[in-house]
Amino acid sequence: MPENKFSLMRRVLAAPSPIGLEAAMTYGVIKPEMESFMPASWSIHQFKGNAGIVCDTHPGRDDLCSVMIIGHADKIRMQVRSIGDDGKVWINSDSFLPTTLIGHEVIVFSEHPEKPGQYRRIEGGTTEAIGAIHFAPAGLRNGEKGIKPEMLYLELQLHGKDKKKQVQKAGIKPGDTLLMNRPIRPGFADNTFYGAYLDNGLGSFVTLEAARLIAKKTPETLRVQFAIATHEEIGRFGSRVFAGVLKPDILIGVDVDHDYDAAPGVGDQRFTKVAIGEGPTLTTGATTSEYLNSLIVQAARKRDIPLQTSPSGRDTGTDAMAAALASVDAASASLGIPLRNMHTISESGHTGDVMASIHLLAGLIEDLAKANKGKGIQKADLQDGHPRLDQSVPFKR
Repeated sequence: MPENKFSLMRRVLAAPSPIGLEAAMTYGVIKPEMESFMPASWSIHQFKGNAGIVCDTHPGRDDLCSVMIIGHADKIRMQVRSIGDDGKVWINSDSFLPTTLIGHEVIVFSEHPEKPGQYRRIEGGTTEAIGAIHFAPAGLRNGEKGIKPEMLYLELQLHGKDKKKQVQKAGIKPGDTLLMNRPIRPGFADNTFYGAYLDNGLGSFVTLEAARLIAKKTPETLRVQFAIATHEEIGRFGSRVFAGVLKPDILIGVDVDHDYDAAPGVGDQRFTKVAIGEGPTLTTGATTSEYLNSLIVQAARKRDIPLQTSPSGRDTGTDAMAAALASVDAASASLGIPLRNMHTISESGHTGDVMASIHLLAGLIEDLAKANKGKGIQKADLQDGHPRLDQSVPFKR
């Protein structure tokens, strides 16, 4: 990955965009970047109930078959639960494993007590649970027991009298957000990187960069909507709104996936092999369209882009579910970038998988626009393209 791209990816991932407060990424980074290269004929949709954005190549052209590509901006975060009389700021672990949080630097975003709607950032704090191994019970020391969510607190190094008043003077209150302070950096192995919040700043970055490639020559026969959603981590609520309002014909969620090959202790679960550095994953199952998947596979093979398979059951766990959850008729697919250590401060990935995802999406859009001898893919193609197993042929040895 070129250095300038890595720098932009780092900026996207570093934007403080916790669930419900995603505008730092969508309005602060993605939107200005989109506006810097998009043609004048494109437009950006904004929404009343969330800070998501959708960059639209053909606004108002409901006659065209439309493709929505979605990354999500929201980060899992910790929140202040309560403040003890001794000044301890008790926090929750949200979707983090509590044990992975100990001793890490965090940033607290506190709303100004006298100016609602304005926020201050408080740096220098860490997440703690025990204080020192010397205070830990025997079961915790020998590994028989683990850290419980209710043991977590924010260490602000306060001292002196009335520590609770010191906390209150800083404006910290229940509900305030804490984010990990770990911007991405290059890893030890070639073309790798690690840090916090690859889930899912990577999907947002891929969506942004796919839009940049398409902006060089906007397809005339296909409407493309590059979307950055909110609230994915708690129910895909942002992308559901996108689907309900804009009603795309094709919807592709771009998220992350697990490197099962490197995951410790899961061998007996017989997961499909997925590894970083081997290309993005394509989900099969759940509500994904096997017809659309076949078009994605063809686009990948045509361009020698590696693609891995990720089976799914009832739910992809990504924004690819948005159309189904919003009761919108759309062919859906889920593209994933393999990660190690998901939902930790040290998520790690491979830049080759990121670049492959960008070029795969751009290539797919090119193919869809050229379908039907240049007329573009039609809605009827999606309706009539469902595979029929009754037309399968016998296997011959």
